Amino acid sequence: MAKRDYSMLGPDARRAVETGLAAAEWYHTDVPRKEMKALMQRSDGPAIRDTIILFGAMILFAGVGIALWPSWWSAPFWLAYGVLFGSAMDSRWHECGHGTAFKTRHYNDWMYQIASFCMIRNPVTWRWSHTRHHTDTIIVGRDPEIVFMRPPELARIFANFFGIFDTINGVRRMLLNAAGKIHPEEATWIPETEQPKVIRVARIWLAVYLAVIGLALWMGSILPLMVIGLPRLYGAWHHVLTGLMQHGGLAENVIDHRLNSRTVYLNPISRFIYWNMNYHVEHHMFPMVPYHRLPDLHAAIKHDLPAPNRSFLDAYREMWPAIKRQLLNEDYFLKRELPPTAKPYREDFHVEALGQPAE
Repeated sequence: MAKRDYSMLGPDARRAVETGLAAAEWYHTDVPRKEMKALMQRSDGPAIRDTIILFGAMILFAGVGIALWPSWWSAPFWLAYGVLFGSAMDSRWHECGHGTAFKTRHYNDWMYQIASFCMIRNPVTWRWSHTRHHTDTIIVGRDPEIVFMRPPELARIFANFFGIFDTINGVRRMLLNAAGKIHPEEATWIPETEQPKVIRVARIWLAVYLAVIGLALWMGSILPLMVIGLPRLYGAWHHVLTGLMQHGGLAENVIDHRLNSRTVYLNPISRFIYWNMNYHVEHHMFPMVPYHRLPDLHAAIKHDLPAPNRSFLDAYREMWPAIKRQLLNEDYFLKRELPPTAKPYREDFHVEALGQPAE
């Protein structure tokens, strides 16, 4: 089997279009129309509550960290602040990008802009990138957000627990865009009319980061960068830990989210940071259901889904052996069992059937 090409401009991208994998019709569990309408109902209340808690905690942790600086007693507060800045903002970026977190549109837009800045993800570029991710989830050559490419680049993945490559790529794209250029791959999913916005945002961000760096130099201290910039590195570990579970070890090039996505039960703190995206099969099947209704959606359709993993540890115990096997055999993947109450997997586009699923 030919080596996979994950670029948006390579032979796998063309093959996905030719075989009908691109923009295909995905499997969805049947949910009564009235019940789905209720689940999709948006509300400002839960997101306003969570946003007050988030920013209140960030102000508290950063304030104590600054007060105790440069003592090592400040470290726990910076670590807590970093997780909220470098991981919780990932889920806020995600949900507000969908426009489902708040009922009021401009609340979603404000939070999306703030979270995008924290994650160094251009809000225009990534809105279109994530649209493609949902249209062509884990389709090789079409999905720009595949993390576990095959064979897996483990050194790169482990480095991203400290945000290293994600931050480097974010800064590179910011500088490229600020210079008035759009990366050729990004140009395949960003409409031409939107591209000037990409450049404008990048220039504003660059000015902000230069101001923070200038303040740090003037103060002779990295303290300003501990508030803006460095948390993207030292706070990234939680969003990477949760993000790897979403699709790791599962099938590529299929049009049934039960084959390529994973739901995991998590503790309340991680669910707050992750904004319930641990219900990931459910989110991909019905992305317009707000985060605070995903537990209810899970209850409504779990009869048709693979059994969820019970914890972080359970998910990684399942995923890690598959990832190790993919180092030697990139066609290997986990095919998770469905309960007797579920409809069978869609196999009509199951390209992975040519590979070697788990026994």
